[in-house]
Amino acid sequence: MNDPSWYPPPVDEPTHPGETTERSLRSLEDLEHLLVATSRTFALAIPLLPQPTRREVTISYLLFRVADTFEDAAWPVARRIEALESFAALLESAEITQVTEAARQWAAEVPCEQAGYRELLAELPFVLECFFRLEPAAVALIRTHVLRTARGMAGVVGRMDEQGQLRLADLADLQHYCYIVAGIVGELLTELFLLGRPGLEEVAAPLRERSRPFGEALQLVNILKDSAADATQGRSYLPEGVSRAEVLELARRDLRTATDYVLILQRAGAERGLVAFSALPVQLAHATLDRLESGGAGSKLTRPEVFAILQRLHRALDSGEPAVTDPSEPIPAVWTTG
Repeated sequence: MNDPSWYPPPVDEPTHPGETTERSLRSLEDLEHLLVATSRTFALAIPLLPQPTRREVTISYLLFRVADTFEDAAWPVARRIEALESFAALLESAEITQVTEAARQWAAEVPCEQAGYRELLAELPFVLECFFRLEPAAVALIRTHVLRTARGMAGVVGRMDEQGQLRLADLADLQHYCYIVAGIVGELLTELFLLGRPGLEEVAAPLRERSRPFGEALQLVNILKDSAADATQGRSYLPEGVSRAEVLELARRDLRTATDYVLILQRAGAERGLVAFSALPVQLAHATLDRLESGGAGSKLTRPEVFAILQRLHRALDSGEPAVTDPSEPIPAVWTTG
C-alpha cells in the first residue's frame, strides 16, 4: 500500500515550487546526511538534480544501498537471503513495529566495517517514512524496482558456496549480475526522469533502450577498479576463463551507450540538473577506465581530479557543448545529427 496508516499525512510538505517548510528541510538534510555517509559519487551527483526528482533519487539510492548491504554482509548465505526477503516484505506492507524491530536488529547485527551503513539501517524507519510521503506514482516505481533488485540479489546470494563466494560462469553471467545490481537502477532512474515531464516523451523509447547498459557500465567499471581490493577479501566478480581485456571492452561498449543516453537527454532539452546528474558518473567512469587501460598507478580518481571533471562538465553545459564524450571516440551521432 502506498500510504500506511502509521505514517502521518504529508500536510507539511511543500505544495508549490520553491515553497519549503521546517520539516521538509530537515527531512532532506537528514536524508542527504545518510547519502553522504554511504556514497561518494552519488553524494556528489544527486544534489545536481531538480526537485522532486532529487528527493526521489536520494531515497531510491538509500533503499538500494540497504539491499546491497545485505548482499555483502559477512553473514551465512541463509541469513543474507532472509534479510533480503524481510526487507522486500517491509517495502510491500510496512508496519511500524516490524520496521522498527528489524531496523534495530540489522543495525546491531550486520557485520560490516562501514559505520554509515549501520547508521542507514538504524534509520530505516525514517527512510521509509520519507519514501511513503512521495507521490504515489513515484512510490510505485521505486518499490517495483527495489523489489526486483532485492529479490534478484537473494537469487545471487543463493548461488554462493559455503564460504559465501560467488562464481560467475561467463561474460553473459557477469552481465546478468550487473543488471540485477545496477541495470535495474538505470531503468528506475529513467522512469523517474520521465515522470511528470511530458516534454521528454519523444525520447522516452531511446532512453529506455539505453537505460540498462547505462547502469551496467558504471557497475562494470567499479568491478574492474575494485578487483584487486576484492581479491584481498576473497571476492571476485570477474568470471574465470574470461580475460580482463574482454571485460574492459564490454565496459567501454556500455559506456558508449551511456554517453548516448546523456546526449539524448541533453538534445531533448531536459533540465540541466538531469543532464548533469547523468553525465557526471559517466565522465568519472570514462576517466577511470582510461586509467585502468593505461595501466597507470592506482585506479581511484583523486578529489582534485573529480573536482576538475565536475568543473569541465559545468563549463560544457554553460557553453552548450556535449555534456559527456568518450575521449577515444568522435562525438556520437546522437549529438551531431538531428
